Amino acid sequence: MIGLPYFVITVVVLVVLLLLSMFRILREYERGVIFLLGRFYKVKGPGLIIVIPVIQQIVRVDLRTVVMDVPTQDVISRDNVSVKVNAVIYFRVVDPERAIIHVENFLEATSQLSQTTLRSVLGQHELDDMLAGRDKLNADIQQILDKQTDAWGIKVANVEIKHVDLDESMIRAIAKQAEAERTRRAKVIHAMGELEASEKLLGAAKCLAEEPQALQLRYMQTLTEITGSGQNSHTIVFPLPIDMINRWMNKRSGGEGAPKEPEQ
Repeated sequence: MIGLPYFVITVVVLVVLLLLSMFRILREYERGVIFLLGRFYKVKGPGLIIVIPVIQQIVRVDLRTVVMDVPTQDVISRDNVSVKVNAVIYFRVVDPERAIIHVENFLEATSQLSQTTLRSVLGQHELDDMLAGRDKLNADIQQILDKQTDAWGIKVANVEIKHVDLDESMIRAIAKQAEAERTRRAKVIHAMGELEASEKLLGAAKCLAEEPQALQLRYMQTLTEITGSGQNSHTIVFPLPIDMINRWMNKRSGGEGAPKEPEQ
């Protein structure tokens, strides 16, 4: 009879602990996947929920966005260049039921899938696309991952390629290619300038040929530049009227082109 109170106290304590263990508090970003005797029952939360011990089990799922680093991957591009690429993915659980039931460990599964997808997508592009077209590559990888993880109740929000590491020989080759490209552009710009200048000179020549007064003004401007090119210039120029030069040129061209009279 003396041990009876201790037995009652023990039973009361166990009952109290059992009742306390039934109550669970889930935060705003948490959900609880409830299993009843091993079968899926429902998703509860957030707030205060009741889980019957032994009969029911709970698996907590965090709904916040997960930032996961993709380990460095050895990738061979389409133009047979070996590079090391790493990335980061942003995803979150949108369906706790599928994230727990349809895959054993959704974090590990998403990590492995992101590594294989990164190698597969980048291997279909050339090195220039990896260096200059990252936005398109990020979008392609994100779409593929989001489509494949949809069955797991996971939404891949974003994928960012962080680093594309090259060996020293490839860096030197890219530097030479960039230098050759700059040289080519400089030559093209110089040629375009020469073409534009020649067109302008041709137009000026036609204008001067059509207007004798313009040619005379140009003649006087040239004389001014010659005589005033220096402060101590000793050049003396005797200008010759344009009209006299034109009459002499016309007379000469007429004399050479005129037909000779036949001899008697």
